[in-house]
Amino acid sequence: MKAITVWEPWATLLALEEKGFETRGWPTKYRGKIAIHAAKKIDRGACETEPIKSTLAKHGYTADNLPTGAVVAIANLSECWSVGEDYESGMPTLYNGAGGTTKRISLQEDKFGDYTQGRFAWEMSGVTRLQTPIPAKGQQGLWTWRK
Repeated sequence: MKAITVWEPWATLLALEEKGFETRGWPTKYRGKIAIHAAKKIDRGACETEPIKSTLAKHGYTADNLPTGAVVAIANLSECWSVGEDYESGMPTLYNGAGGTTKRISLQEDKFGDYTQGRFAWEMSGVTRLQTPIPAKGQQGLWTWRK
């Protein structure tokens, strides 16, 4: 199964379905099941900013008890969007070349990723959080995870 390594707290936010997109500087043509792997790295500063801090707290998490070095969820990578900007509001807008579809993101989602124009938002759907994270060594880019 394909996998993506994501720094904490963002991997846990994906697993909890509080974050619906993983933002990257590169696009992917891959669609299908993907393992969400929590990196060993925790951005402790991000864990103390809102709305990340309160969202984690709602689920009983802090920077001190986030899972690391493990697969925390299985999702479906359903789409890869280009990040642009809505001309009227100045808010990030997602664009899909197929049929010219656009999608706006919520204010909370905007705080959970880097929606700088020119980046890409990988849409995650059908997320299943693993009750017990499975230890695994992560890698950069898309990689193959074998249980």
